[in-house]
Amino acid sequence: MGDAVKRLCTLCARGGSKGVPNKNLRPLLGRPLLAHSLEQARASGLFDAIAVSSDSSEILAAARNYGADHLIERPAELASDTAPKLPAIRHCVTETERLAGHNFDTVVDLDATSPLREPQDIVNATAMLEDRRVSNVITGAPARRSPYFNLVEVGQDGIARLSKPSPRPIARRQDAPACYDMNASIYVWHRQSLFGSDTLFNPDTLLYVMPEERSVDIDSELDFMIVEHLMKARAKHA
Repeated sequence: MGDAVKRLCTLCARGGSKGVPNKNLRPLLGRPLLAHSLEQARASGLFDAIAVSSDSSEILAAARNYGADHLIERPAELASDTAPKLPAIRHCVTETERLAGHNFDTVVDLDATSPLREPQDIVNATAMLEDRRVSNVITGAPARRSPYFNLVEVGQDGIARLSKPSPRPIARRQDAPACYDMNASIYVWHRQSLFGSDTLFNPDTLLYVMPEERSVDIDSELDFMIVEHLMKARAKHA
């Protein structure tokens, strides 16, 4: 990765959450959830700036305490339950560039609700983008279920069918084409691609594969319990 490349890390953390109330500030191993992603971004050594976008003054205050360079107040229309994330990331980037006085070449968005990643995952996903000169990189883990084998859809006629029929019978899931669950952990873009396309999937989008134990995204109380258990086990082992 070239040293002349200017890189920005964004974390977009809303104040509201239905599945796990106030989850971005919920203590995890003694620190707010979002602090873990901030620490990983810093530890990667990649970024010229780290920005946190939120509609919550409490989240922005915590972000300042844990090393964010720029605090971006997110407009209410970009912070609702139904608001897509891409416009929030773009807003965070443009506001940070205004404050910094220059544009960034590479944008890496970390989801605060996926704290099991390691700094090296951030480095590797960013290298994949910059070395191969693609539009964007997403992250995922090997899927437990396969649309070719044990994922079904129910049609309007009420009949259950495989989501993705195969031209040949598949007797074991292991024999099906490899499929992956997006883990909402790391998204990497060239800036031009971030602002030039309204879809996450471009003709040259690449997948950086992470193991299941680093891919849990917190969307429920059960997810939080699993993440807490895994992080305690990791800390004990370290």
